[in-house]
Amino acid sequence: MPPIRLLLAACLILPSVCLLTSVSAAATERRNVLLICVDDLKPLLGCYGDPLARSPNLDRLAARGVTFDRAYCNQAVCSPSRNSLMTGLRPQTLGVYDLPTHFRLAAPDAVTLGQHFKAQGYRAEGLGKIYHVGHGNRDDADTWSVPAWRPKGGGYALPESTEGARDSKQGPRGAAYESADVPDNRYGDGMIADEAILRLRAAKQNDQQPFFLAVGFLKPHLPFVAPKKYWDLHDPAAFKLASPQTPPVGAPSYAPQSGGELRRYKDIPTSGQLPDELQRTLIHGYYAATSYMDAQSGRVLDELDRLGLAENTIVVLWGDHGWHLGDHGIWCKHTNYEQAARIPLIVAAPGLAADTHSSSLVETVDLYPTLAELAGLPLPKELDGRSFAAVIRDPAAAHRDHAIHVYPRTAPERGSVLGRAVRTERYRLVEWKRPGDAAENAEFELYDYQLDPLETKNLAAEQPETVAKLRALLAQHPEAKPQLKVVANPATEPNAKANAKPAAKPDAKASTGKRPQQDRGAMFERRDKNQDGKLTRDEFMEGQPDPEAAPARFLRFDVDQDGMLSRDEFVKPAPK
Repeated sequence: MPPIRLLLAACLILPSVCLLTSVSAAATERRNVLLICVDDLKPLLGCYGDPLARSPNLDRLAARGVTFDRAYCNQAVCSPSRNSLMTGLRPQTLGVYDLPTHFRLAAPDAVTLGQHFKAQGYRAEGLGKIYHVGHGNRDDADTWSVPAWRPKGGGYALPESTEGARDSKQGPRGAAYESADVPDNRYGDGMIADEAILRLRAAKQNDQQPFFLAVGFLKPHLPFVAPKKYWDLHDPAAFKLASPQTPPVGAPSYAPQSGGELRRYKDIPTSGQLPDELQRTLIHGYYAATSYMDAQSGRVLDELDRLGLAENTIVVLWGDHGWHLGDHGIWCKHTNYEQAARIPLIVAAPGLAADTHSSSLVETVDLYPTLAELAGLPLPKELDGRSFAAVIRDPAAAHRDHAIHVYPRTAPERGSVLGRAVRTERYRLVEWKRPGDAAENAEFELYDYQLDPLETKNLAAEQPETVAKLRALLAQHPEAKPQLKVVANPATEPNAKANAKPAAKPDAKASTGKRPQQDRGAMFERRDKNQDGKLTRDEFMEGQPDPEAAPARFLRFDVDQDGMLSRDEFVKPAPK
């Protein structure tokens, strides 16, 4: 009897045989997903045309898929960006723009990317950094089939890197960079690659169940630590300093940032422009750390090929946001400018477009529905993202006419404001206002990337017609939610009382109804850590009881607008 008739007969006699056969066939036909997430990676890769990059492995991945030249994060900072990836919801939808607030406090019933695949029969695993864990935040157990895995150790390799560490709110900070002659798995990314290889081998053995494997590499996030051989790949003399090194002319004073994340490290000046040689070393370190991460990605991709899994696996390379390397005088992320908002994105899907680029505008939130469609899963509902699977099939296809991203700031005399940005093929408009505030109270930035690709001048005042057109695009989106305020509830959070600070004892002077006189001179001396007679923004901010409002006071106190507070400016601040 022919095989088909045998199977039909078996199904008539034993229906369970037919069920098991269809389940097995579905499992083998469903595409696996390998999602490579990288911390602080901007598009400084060979496949993006950077001649100084040494990224052969990710360049090889690009040759197998579509490289997106106009991909943007939804907020240029770790936790909100990763929330957007995993929930398909923008920060302004969740109302979460900070590092500590867990997304489930805003959206308790959200079905995450991993959950969606898990519900369709996938084994969902997370390694390294997928969600932002730290600053009071945590992972999301519902996303994964098994607990998320992170490397133990993997920090500095040299004792001198931690000697004389500088205190910060996040604990002691050692050197901003390190080059040590050590094996790859002495640092965290090597450990993550080791574990990813083990998980792929286990998946090969369990070929009846498709896998969703998210691998989160840590570099090139600060500190720039990498084995010496990756530093040696680069000629330090080849690196040029970024230009311009001043903020855009006419930009709001609060739109740039002072690189506070970098300035926490022990070998970095706490204020002022960085010396040229130090800038080159940091640029070198960023490229070296990127090459190190690229090599670890290559080890994982090689194992995928060796196991014969690549032919049925969708592979994605995604950076959570960009990074400033001295442009505008800015370091790190935390802005709405191009160098912070633009991200690397490569999607390689078997049988679809390969070795090509797309100029379509895409956002991080678009990845969730795209992966679902490419894997043949039902498309989730109520997401901000929209699938760009059609672009993977035809890279010339259009996707969006604009991308949207945000960043919060504290503005002088205005308090907390949100910068909502729309990026079109040619322009970026940033609208700065309080969520829910009237539109006429907004302040704007406008940049023309056709005529001014380096964002040297804010054109908003000169081009009201262009501002109006781009504001119409903003109007297509719902009003942004304010930052979610989380108040501990002792009835539902048993540790809230234990973690709460004890109430201050009443001050004898307070009983008179008058506020005790502050010794601002003594306060200045305590904050002036390096005793240079001036307070940097970071020195001023340290220990402030109201960190959201304090930046506005700094700007008000800074009468001469030099970015630092003299003793007189601090002791006798300008009146409101």
